[in-house]
Amino acid sequence: MCGICGIVYKNPVRQPDQHILKRMCDAIVHRGPDEEGQKILGPAGLGMRRLSIIDLKTGQQPIGNEDGSLWIVFNGEIYNFPSLREELEALGHQFKTHTDTETILHGYEAWGENVCQHLNGMFGFAIWDIKKRSLFLARDRIGIKPLYYYEDDEKWVFGSEMKAILQCPDIHKSIDTLALNHFMMFEYIPSPESIFKEIRKMPPGHTMLIQAEQKKIRPYWTLKPGEVPRSEAEAAEQLRELVRDSVKLRLISDVPLGAFLSGGIDSSIVVSQMAALLDQPVKTFSIGFEASSYNELKYARAVASKYHTDHHEFTIKADALTLTEKLVSQLDEPLGDFSIFPTYLVSKMARDYVTVCLSGDGGDELFAGYDTYRAHRFDRRFYHRLPKIIKNQMIQPFARSLPPTAKKKGMINSFKRFVEGTQLPKDLYHVRWMTFLQEEERKALFTPDVYRISDPYRFISQYSRQAGDTDDITRMGYIDVNTYLVDNILVKVDRMSMTPSLEARVPLLDHRIVEFSFSLPARYKMRGLKTKYLLKKTFWNDFPPEVQKRDKQGFSIPIKNWIRNELKPMMTDLLDEKRIRAQGIFQPAAVTRLVQEHIQGIENHSHKLWALMVFQYWYNLYA
Repeated sequence: MCGICGIVYKNPVRQPDQHILKRMCDAIVHRGPDEEGQKILGPAGLGMRRLSIIDLKTGQQPIGNEDGSLWIVFNGEIYNFPSLREELEALGHQFKTHTDTETILHGYEAWGENVCQHLNGMFGFAIWDIKKRSLFLARDRIGIKPLYYYEDDEKWVFGSEMKAILQCPDIHKSIDTLALNHFMMFEYIPSPESIFKEIRKMPPGHTMLIQAEQKKIRPYWTLKPGEVPRSEAEAAEQLRELVRDSVKLRLISDVPLGAFLSGGIDSSIVVSQMAALLDQPVKTFSIGFEASSYNELKYARAVASKYHTDHHEFTIKADALTLTEKLVSQLDEPLGDFSIFPTYLVSKMARDYVTVCLSGDGGDELFAGYDTYRAHRFDRRFYHRLPKIIKNQMIQPFARSLPPTAKKKGMINSFKRFVEGTQLPKDLYHVRWMTFLQEEERKALFTPDVYRISDPYRFISQYSRQAGDTDDITRMGYIDVNTYLVDNILVKVDRMSMTPSLEARVPLLDHRIVEFSFSLPARYKMRGLKTKYLLKKTFWNDFPPEVQKRDKQGFSIPIKNWIRNELKPMMTDLLDEKRIRAQGIFQPAAVTRLVQEHIQGIENHSHKLWALMVFQYWYNLYA
C-alpha cells in the first residue's frame, strides 16, 4: 500500500525537478511512512511513499523491468499475484523481487493495456515507457484506490491524493460550481469531477494512455446487470464460496492483520470467514459512543465472543471533536460523511496492533441493505397512491411541524426524512432519501451564479440509463455502486484508514462478488421490506442471536447534537455572516437561518450545516 505521484512534461527535453517530486511525496507521507522513492526518467518523474505489506525487503519503488525501459509506481494490493507471477515466469519474464508491483509491470509487457483484466485487487498505478515516451495510468474496477490527474499546456501531473498534485508549481485551480452543487446536495462529489475544474478523478475500471500530448481514456471493465437463472439454494452456495475465497485472498500479508467489527451483518460475515481460515484469533476493532442510541458495541461484543476474537474497543467522547480540523484537512476535497470520525478512530486504534484491516463495506450496495430501499418500495407500493390533497395539506405540514429528536433514528426522524424525500423527482429512485437539498433550498442557499446549474441530477440519470432494462432494486444498486460507494464510502475508508497509515481491504467488493450480485433477481436481495435477503440467509447461522435480531444501523455520530454544543463555536466562526458575504458563494441570510433554526431546535439541519462547515474549512486551506 502506497501513495504515488508523478509529473510528465510535454516538452521531451524538459526534466522534472527532484525537489518538487520530493514535496509531492512528502504531502502523502501518511500513505507510506516506511519508504520513499523517486526517479527522473527524461521528461517523466515518478514518486511514491510505501507502506510495506508484501515483500518487506525488496519491494522498493519505482520498479523497472529487465532492460529498464518500463518503470512503475503502484498503490494497492494485487491478491492473485502469486498465480500471475507463475504465468509470467512461464512466458519468460524474470523477476527481481517478490512483490505484487513487479507482477503488474511484467503483465503490462505481456498483455499491454489489457493487463488490468488479469488483476484481482485494489489499485492505482502509473507506468512510464521510456522508448514510447508514454504514460499508462489505471484504477481498479470498483474505485477502491484513488487516482487524480491534471493537465495544462506544459505538463501532466498525477497523484493518489490531490494534495500531492497541488505541491507542483503553477497548478491552475478554480472551483467547479457543478461539483460544489453536487457536494451540498449529496455530501460527495461524483467522478470524474473534483472540487477543482482542472483536476479530475480517474474513473473506476478505466485506463488512460498519454502519448504524443494526447490522452486516451477507455474502460476495461463495465458492470452489466443481467439476471442469471439459478435456484435460491444454488445462489446461496455460490455466494458463500465467493465470499470465503475473497476473504482468503485478502489474508495475504507479510505484516499483522485484523478486522473492523461494527456488529452489523457485513463485518460479522467477514470476521466469521477470517476465524474459519486463520489458525489464530482474529484481531477485531470496534468503536462506541457515549450516547446510548448511537452505541452498538454490544453487537460487536457478541460477534467477538462467538468467534473468540482478540477484541479491542474505543468509546468516542466529546474531546474526540478536537480531531475535526485534522480530519477535514486530510480530505483533499469536501466530503460531508459524518462517519469520518469513527472510521478514523477505529483505524487509529487498529494501527497500534496491525497494519492491515479487513472491512465489511459494500454489502449494502450489492444486496439492497439501506433503509432507503425500503422507503422506495413503501412509496411505490403505498404512499404514492394516496390522494395529493392528503399528502400536500395533511401529511407534509404535519411532518414539518414535528420537532427533531436527539436520537440516532427514531420514528419521528425517519418519518420526516421520508416525507421530505417524496417531494423530490421520482426518477431519482431511492437517491431521493440520500439528497440533502430540495430545489428551492438550493436556490436559496447559493448565489445566482453558483446556483445556475441546469440539471444537477444528470449523473444519477446517466447511471439509471446505463443499468438498462432491469428492476428498480437492481437499478438502485447500480446507481449506488457507481456513485455513493465510489465517491463517498470508499473515499472515506481510504482517507481515514490511510491517515494513521493503515491498509483497509474490502473483500465484499471483489469484482467477482460484485458481478454475481448483479446477476441476481431482485427477490434474492429484497423480500417484501426485508433487505439483504440472500446475504442474511446464506450466513444466518454464522451470526450470534443479537445480530440476527438487530435492525440496520449506519456507522454515524451524534453530529446534530455536537453542532449545538461542542462544535457550536467552530460553526459560528466558519459560517460568520461577514465571511460568507465576502466569499460570494452562499447567500448569508440562508446560512444564518440554517444556523439559528438548528441551534434553537426548530429543525435538524445537521447535514447542511456540517457540509457548509467542511467546505468553509476546506476553502480556507486549499482555495
